[in-house]
Amino acid sequence: MVSDSPDIKITPEAPVRAPSSVPVDDAVLPFEVASLDLRGRLTRLGPALDDILTKHDYPAPVGKLLGEAIVLATLLGTALKFEGRFILQTQTDGPVSFLIVDFQSPDRLRAYARYDTRRLKDGQSSGALLGKGHLAMTIDQGADMSRYQGLVALDGGSLEDAAHEYFLRSEQIPTRVRLAVGEELRGGGKHRWRAGGMLLQFLPKSPERARQADLHPGDAPDGTVTHTVAEDDAWVEGQSLIGTVEDVELIDPDLSGERLLYRLFHERGVRVFTPLPLRAQCSCSREAVSAMLKSFAPKDRAEMVKDDKVVVTCEFCSSVYQFTPHEAGVE
Repeated sequence: MVSDSPDIKITPEAPVRAPSSVPVDDAVLPFEVASLDLRGRLTRLGPALDDILTKHDYPAPVGKLLGEAIVLATLLGTALKFEGRFILQTQTDGPVSFLIVDFQSPDRLRAYARYDTRRLKDGQSSGALLGKGHLAMTIDQGADMSRYQGLVALDGGSLEDAAHEYFLRSEQIPTRVRLAVGEELRGGGKHRWRAGGMLLQFLPKSPERARQADLHPGDAPDGTVTHTVAEDDAWVEGQSLIGTVEDVELIDPDLSGERLLYRLFHERGVRVFTPLPLRAQCSCSREAVSAMLKSFAPKDRAEMVKDDKVVVTCEFCSSVYQFTPHEAGVE
């Protein structure tokens, strides 16, 4: 079944059709498995991801990690019901010390990673690349609204692990996330980046069914009884189903998102909604860079003058902006 929005009520008489076999890249596909009280989103990224990653010619492990962060940001950012920004950012002591994904609703993406080439090694996992530090997820509703930020500690785990920890501690919504990134080799020997991801949440109408065990008591005395709650059978089944998804299915350019969802949930019945398009587009401009320069102290602006010009390169999209000292506000 197809609807314009997951918030629209669908009657039992709504039409049923076969899942589309046409793959759609650079989009998020919301879906619902009503019989199990499951809601979710499926991201498929192709040209937009390739555009972001190839602008910097990242080493493969770094590109893969940043791709995972981009997928995670789309799964979370497209849930915004207002015009704003969702910013996912890590700061760690690992080889990839900093990465940021800026999603501006409804569809604009940009991202950047900072890394130490000397510390990169073959076979490093995403957890090893990140190391220890924190993951911050910020919702910015605009200048006149307060920001919301959630923090998750990173301790050698993956971004999937961090997402699960965030939902457990901050949102307290039973959630599972799958992320996959790979390189596709097509004719002419050109490699192109692809990625996919799925977020699945258990959202029953009865709050009692969504209860989870209390967080670990930490330094509680020995013998303290920990609180346990039996997981709902529907959520157990949902976790088992998403656990069968393979990386190749998430990034396969010939497998449509609808067919993948049907493959997973057809026995229970799955309803898909209108795809949400995504595009790679930086928000930098000459005017914005000029305003940034004017916010610097006069001494800092003067030190930026090289060969009688000020050159600023956008870290996100690698666009280069040149200014005369006068244009940059250097006296």
